[in-house]
Amino acid sequence: MANPKNYFSSNFKLGILGGGQLGKMLLYETRKFDIHTIVMDASEDAPCKIACNEFVLGDLMDFDAVYNLGQKVDVLTIEIENVNVDALEKLEREGMKIYPPTKALRIIQNKAKQKLFYVDKGIPTADFQRFAYKSEIEDSISNGGMKFPFVWKAARFGYDGQGVNVVRKLEDLNGLPEGECITEELVDFKNELSVIVARSVSGEVKCYPVVEMEFHPEANQVEYVICPARIDTKVAQKAQETALRASDALQHVGLLAVELFQTQDDRILVNEVAPRPHNSGHYSIEASYTNQFEQHIRAILDLPLGDTRSKVAGIMVNLVGAEGHTGDVVYENMEEILRLGGVTPHIYGKKQTRPFRKMGHVTIVNEAITEARRIAQQVKETIKVISK
Repeated sequence: MANPKNYFSSNFKLGILGGGQLGKMLLYETRKFDIHTIVMDASEDAPCKIACNEFVLGDLMDFDAVYNLGQKVDVLTIEIENVNVDALEKLEREGMKIYPPTKALRIIQNKAKQKLFYVDKGIPTADFQRFAYKSEIEDSISNGGMKFPFVWKAARFGYDGQGVNVVRKLEDLNGLPEGECITEELVDFKNELSVIVARSVSGEVKCYPVVEMEFHPEANQVEYVICPARIDTKVAQKAQETALRASDALQHVGLLAVELFQTQDDRILVNEVAPRPHNSGHYSIEASYTNQFEQHIRAILDLPLGDTRSKVAGIMVNLVGAEGHTGDVVYENMEEILRLGGVTPHIYGKKQTRPFRKMGHVTIVNEAITEARRIAQQVKETIKVISK
């Protein structure tokens, strides 16, 4: 009998919405398996363009563009949440396989809906308030309904630290977008953690180890991802259990990256989730038996999920554009970091740099986490992402 899951060197076509670095790293895996891919992105210079079988120029928020792409493929997935879900729902009603399912995507796309979903499902999260307009926050402050400091988050279209601000005084609201948003209490946390959960079409579920994230204080972006997280075993277990609860409630298919806070009294709170490969899983390319990108492909094609354990300790350093530099990118001191043991750079293929733009990452693997962290610091201080 022929294998019904004949994805390899066949006429099967996988569609990917979004052509950024996550898509490019997904394509390492589809090329490994010889799976035909069609990628759509709004940029002629999308990192994916060099690695997919077919590239379509199109706006991910445009109904017709998304719907038309769906007509050309057998399975459709995403590498970014900001896509036209109305078009995906129409395709789904017509029998198209879309992963993550649109029901999960609708919830995750809007941070207010996401938070309300956690409350509804009894999943622990920071206290929050929802506002249709930013002006309502000012009214709430003047009425004594809210106190400083708090975190402001845009309900839609935030990424890479954009759309999130800590508000310590009234003036901090100036210049923030006017539309729908949420405010959260500022959580006093010990650690920011992340757990990636993989769920296949037929419901097989696997968890990656808990990672620890160190953030840049100004840019609100992850600087280091450390695996395994340097936390107590009981806390790690609680973090994985919480991530699995979120995954089960959402019934996503593919990967779900669950960002968590570990509070001072060791409670675990869900911050937010992403239904796709995630920055906090990049270490897995070098450090895991099955990296997150291969796992996403396995999950959405309903293949057996791979081993999520790490072979060695792994640390990821984000390479972001240096402050004061905008224009054609230059990577300075690359030779120096390549001399260090266990160091692998990944350059995303974006030709233009600007302050804090994600341009690549470097993975450091080592038997000892302390040594990996030391080398990671050296990498961070050595390599410079500047403009000509």
